Amino acid sequence: MFKKLFSYILPVNIHKQNSSISKNIEITWANGELVLDSKNTNYSYGSLQRILRKGLKSIGFERILKMNHILVLGVAGGSVIKTLSEEIKFKGKITGVEIDSEIIKIANSYFHLDQIPNFEVVIDDAFEFVLKTKEKYDLIIIDIFQDTTMPNFLFEEFFQNRTCFLLKEKGIILFNTMCLSEKENLRNKKYLEQVNSELFSARTIPRVEDHNELIILERK
Repeated sequence: MFKKLFSYILPVNIHKQNSSISKNIEITWANGELVLDSKNTNYSYGSLQRILRKGLKSIGFERILKMNHILVLGVAGGSVIKTLSEEIKFKGKITGVEIDSEIIKIANSYFHLDQIPNFEVVIDDAFEFVLKTKEKYDLIIIDIFQDTTMPNFLFEEFFQNRTCFLLKEKGIILFNTMCLSEKENLRNKKYLEQVNSELFSARTIPRVEDHNELIILERK
């Protein structure tokens, strides 16, 4: 309790760990809440939870409650899972795909992700998973980072088409991106230009927590 209270003054680190995939991982009390960070950015809870919550709110909590199956590509500490389960009270199935098994162990230990009854985690590469899955989803949340960088495959037309194919009728993609340079702004612009406007509507929520841009695609 002391560490939690003191964190309103200064962040208090309580756990550090190296991962072969995510590199440096830290659990910290900050402003009274536990957050999961990489070396240079927030991975779960804290600002990231606020970013994805804004995207979910833009979609509409009431609309999300009517969905049956949500896919989360990139789980980390599971902050968006907690938002869906505890704040929105989503009762449908949530499937999370995470390549880093060490992060899932941390998520279970510190954030009790394994206690969410309607959540199932799959340890796999997101690209491989979307190629293999035969399921269709009401909402696909893409939130994949390696510290402050994002894998190039996320922005390739093939991956975009495949994730769009996995959507049910009126399904939605919520894609969290980070834009730290003009090159990354152009990358996002190109991604939006690839969208099939006859089948999907596209919109963005720019400058969320300064450096993030949310891209929302919706099947017409």
